[in-house]
This record gives sequence, C-alpha cells and structure tokens, in this order.
Amino acid sequence: MQKTRTPHVVVVMGVSGTGKTTIGPLLAARLGVPYAEADDFHPPANIDKMSAGTPLTDDDRRPWLDAIGKWAHGRAGLGGVVSCSALKRSYRDRLRAAAPDVVFVHLAGDRALIEDRMAHRQGHFMPTALLDSQLATLQPLEADEAGVAVSVSGTPEEITARAVAALGELEGPRGPDGPEAPPKAAPSQ
Repeated sequence: MQKTRTPHVVVVMGVSGTGKTTIGPLLAARLGVPYAEADDFHPPANIDKMSAGTPLTDDDRRPWLDAIGKWAHGRAGLGGVVSCSALKRSYRDRLRAAAPDVVFVHLAGDRALIEDRMAHRQGHFMPTALLDSQLATLQPLEADEAGVAVSVSGTPEEITARAVAALGELEGPRGPDGPEAPPKAAPSQ
C-alpha cells in the first residue's frame, strides 16, 4: 500500500463510536505521519465524568482542546493525525486558533450503525447512553471549514481509503488564494 504524504495535521472527528481511534492510526499510516489519540489529552477528571455517564461541559473541554491544539501546532508543516470528537464549531475554532492549518475528516454514519459499533467495542470508557447527547451536540462541518465528511459504512480499510481520496480532492487544484476546497457534500459512500 503506497503512503501519501501530507504537511497538514488532520483531525479525525465525529461522535463516539464512529471509529476515530481505528481510522486515525490507519489514516496516519497511509499519510506517513504520526498519530495522536485525543483521549490521551483528557485530564483524569474528564475521564472520570465520562466513565460515570456524565457529559463533559465546555469548561471541561477547554484544557483538553488546548492540549490537542498545542500538539497540532507543534506538527505544523510536518503533518500528523489526531482523533478528536470536535463536535461543535466552537471546538474546531479553538483547535484552529492554535493550529490554523488543521484539516478535518468528519466520520459520519447513521445512529443505528454507530450504536451497534459502540455496543460491541471493549475497553472504552464512553457508554452508549451518551450517544444521543453527542448526536444532539454535533454541528457538522460548515462550508468555510477545511475538511471532508466520510461515511463510516464498510471496513476500516474502505473508510480509510475514502478519507485519503477525499483529502486528496480537498488538496486538489490551487487557486490564487491557496487550495480551492470542493463544496461540502453528503458523506462519501
């Protein structure tokens, strides 16, 4: 499998259960860049809250997002992939404030598929009970945000291949002011 190099830091985003921690490392390997797991940036108090089934507040998330942003900033021009739910526009804006060139890959799928995947994974602290809260919080990428939506249907390898292809299109033709982002579309099938 050929590696594709990117100087961008890619944030693999989406609600819990979409496969961020599975697709993130696969995507990093395909791009030939390091991977960081966003859950590793959470302070212990956040993990305790989520393990107890309590959604995090925006105040809880700020130090977490700042730590991810600091990592992404340190990888500017070198590339990297980090998984991060980044559910709200304000969270993505906070990441971009620290690392302006980040690009988002939104892993998207229907609720039934995501819930099924959450029910079958082991060793993760996020209970399926919080899925509805995450779906209610989710603000999809907007047209002015650098990123792509990718369907989570299929195997991890198929999802990763779609993400690589979508990122390639995003980095495609260059206009006078930099890359011309394609219009946002429904998740890739």
